[in-house]
Amino acid sequence: MWKDYISSVSREYSFKPPATNIEINHIKKELNVELPKKLFELFSETNGVFDSFDCPIIWSTSQIVKDNIFLRNFDDYKDIYMPFEHLLFFSDAGNGDLFGYRILNGSIQTDDIYVWNHEDDSRMWVAPSLEVFIKDWITGEISI
Repeated sequence: MWKDYISSVSREYSFKPPATNIEINHIKKELNVELPKKLFELFSETNGVFDSFDCPIIWSTSQIVKDNIFLRNFDDYKDIYMPFEHLLFFSDAGNGDLFGYRILNGSIQTDDIYVWNHEDDSRMWVAPSLEVFIKDWITGEISI
């Protein structure tokens, strides 16, 4: 479903082999949050989505863990940014801004996607779902 959907928006994206259950569960274990259903389904088809320059539009499971842990634990950020424990980042804009889901009361309760602005630490809603995010980011409807 996801590979077909993304290919219907643009043929410029490539896919990796599906993420294993161990890789998907590693996110839950390390970040203490269940993946939203749609992101889980995407990882069941491909461990990340990449453009023709091998830049990810959707990070791999390992990048999700690595980057979220870094943001949550980097001491210098604690003095200049609000905490990151309430966001699960899965993509970036290439300019330092990051896309993610909001974590509320320990879980991701909606499909809404937000962007974190690294310059002013704002968090702004950008899409009602992963499908809309992917389509709008690829087509330029979302611009940062």
